[in-house]
Amino acid sequence: MKNIQIAMDGPSGAGKSTIAKRAARSLGILYLDTGAMYRAVALKGIRCGIDLCDEKSVGGMMAETVIDVVYREGNQRVLLDGEDITDAIRTNEVSMGASRVSAHPAVRERMVATQQGIARRNSVIMDGRDIGTKVLPDADLKIFLTATAEDRAMRRYLELQEKGMADKSYEALLDEIRERDRNDSSRTHSPLVRAEDAILLDTTGFSLEQAMDAVMKIIKNARMD
Repeated sequence: MKNIQIAMDGPSGAGKSTIAKRAARSLGILYLDTGAMYRAVALKGIRCGIDLCDEKSVGGMMAETVIDVVYREGNQRVLLDGEDITDAIRTNEVSMGASRVSAHPAVRERMVATQQGIARRNSVIMDGRDIGTKVLPDADLKIFLTATAEDRAMRRYLELQEKGMADKSYEALLDEIRERDRNDSSRTHSPLVRAEDAILLDTTGFSLEQAMDAVMKIIKNARMD
């Protein structure tokens, strides 16, 4: 039986990671959060105090950086130089940093090679910005998940409120979402674009459960044999 590859792309805050993770669990295949790998690079840069927009500085740092993805009890964990930083990378500062370092070709090429290696060895659902166009161009199924910037910012705001971490206003989060959209869509190397054969799913106004149901319907209707 051949390995199955499902690519899920879309802008920041569209719910890709949550939905892809749940879909992978339902299908009994691996989930790979590619964004977490770029977050690891950003965290290393922040810790080192380098300018994340400076490609030369980031490239020099990468030469001495080891990023691994391991699975423990079916859950993805990200290791930075041997340290499990899975929880440490879930901050707004790291999120914005990931958008900056991911624009550097050297960073993307290294991450893509690792991601493709995992997909060759396993059935996976992978989410990110360029999965269907760059990482898995021959994926069995491609889904482009999106929503308005306003909707995505509100989801993030409510999520942070629920966690007791609402230290930023809705307006500030909306500005960050729009900046990430500009960065991801305008970068020269592997910009965020919808693959021509990707199924578009706009979840504006959807609850998480409604978005999840819509994605699972697409997957069940797809022919991946």
